[in-house]
Amino acid sequence: MDAVRVALLREVLAGTEWLGATRRFAGALRGSVVSHGGGLLLVGTPEYEPWHLAAHLTDEAAWSGTPELAPTLVRHHARPSDPAHLAVGPGRIEAARRGETLLVVAPRGPAAPLLERVHDARRAGVTVLALGPGEGELAGMAHEALAVPEGAELDLDTVQHLVSAAAGENARPAARGFRDRLSRLAELLTAPPPSRW
Repeated sequence: MDAVRVALLREVLAGTEWLGATRRFAGALRGSVVSHGGGLLLVGTPEYEPWHLAAHLTDEAAWSGTPELAPTLVRHHARPSDPAHLAVGPGRIEAARRGETLLVVAPRGPAAPLLERVHDARRAGVTVLALGPGEGELAGMAHEALAVPEGAELDLDTVQHLVSAAAGENARPAARGFRDRLSRLAELLTAPPPSRW
C-alpha cells in the first residue's frame, strides 16, 4: 500500500477510533526507538512473519530521516544461508538489552517459547510493544499494545500500514501551509516504489 492509498484509507477512517489508536501506538514506537538511538527488533510468530511491516518501517525510516525506525526482522526459521537482513533468529531476542525495543506482531496469541523470550527481554529492560488480538499474556507483558481482534473492521495487515505510515509522519515537522503540503505530496508521488523483501 503506497502513501496515496494510506491517505485515502485515513479519509475513509476519519471519525473512527482507528486513526487515533494507530497514531498513539506509532508515537510510542517512535518515541521508544528515537529516545534510545535505535535498536528496534520486529518479530512475529512461526506461522506469521511481519516482513511487510519490516519493509514499510525501513522505507519510513529513510523517507522521514529517522533511521532508528528501521527494524531488525527476527525470524523463527532463519537460516545462515539467508540474506543478512533475513538471517536473524530468535536468539537475538535473548540478547536484547535495556534501550532496545521489541515489537511483537501476532494475529493470535503467541506460543509459550516466544512468550518466554518476550518476558525475559522485558526483564532485561527491553521496551515491549504488541500488535495483535489485544488479550492474553502478550498484551499483559507489553508496555504498549494495539488490539486488532479477529472480526474487527480492519485486519492486521491494514493496521500495520497505518502504524508504519504514522511512525514516519511523527518524525516530520508539521506543514506550515499550502506550499509545504503540496511539496510533500509531490515528493510522495515522485518517490521510487518501495523496495520488496
